[in-house]
Amino acid sequence: MLPETYIAVLMLSFLSGITTLIGVGLAFYFKKSVKGITAGIGFSAGIMIWISLLELLPEAMVVTDALTVLIAAALGFLLIFSLDFILPHTHIVEEKGKLGLLMKTAFLVSIGMLLHDFPEGFAMANSYILAPTLGLLVAVAIAIHNIPEEFAMAVPIVLVKKRAFLIKLALLSALAEPLGAVFGLLAVSVAPVLNPIFLAFAAGAMIFVSVHELFPLAKRYKKPGCFFLGMVLSLLAYFGLSLFF
Repeated sequence: MLPETYIAVLMLSFLSGITTLIGVGLAFYFKKSVKGITAGIGFSAGIMIWISLLELLPEAMVVTDALTVLIAAALGFLLIFSLDFILPHTHIVEEKGKLGLLMKTAFLVSIGMLLHDFPEGFAMANSYILAPTLGLLVAVAIAIHNIPEEFAMAVPIVLVKKRAFLIKLALLSALAEPLGAVFGLLAVSVAPVLNPIFLAFAAGAMIFVSVHELFPLAKRYKKPGCFFLGMVLSLLAYFGLSLFF
């Protein structure tokens, strides 16, 4: 691969990191908007699911057969599921209102953040290498997805007024995607013929993250209509983005 490819992928991965911080910043100002939080979660989950199902998997199938792509996607789904089950971690939303427990579980939450954001960087790197326009689409979609997602994730910690703790988690989340992108670049450098398989693998991982993390998070706010609205808006945003990339 050309050096320009590495530079472009890393720059795009840091773009996603910046929008992560924007989402956290918004949580300080709109922390009591339950409808907005729920719609944001629906949008965040939806955009990742649409990108995975309508872009990443079909692009991988252009290069290799459908069965191989589906197996790779299933393996990506199962790997993150296994890590989520095996590794000790917790989720920010579960600690709402439990200040002592929240601080004690900082390390566990950090592991959860890495599991959540790492596959996104990996997917972006592999999609850019397969087709730069696809990589740009995925990068922009991830960046947009990060704003409402991190906003919803940050609200519980904002409510317990632990800003320093929240900022550390935001920085960790922002760096997880560039780390995933680096691993994606390394994987393709070692085995370039496996790029479509890596892409399908990453798509499966992102689908798991969206379903496992964001759907339960939305359920806690008990606004299914707002969640559905967010999903619909994410589909419209996907079609809008696809006109440009």
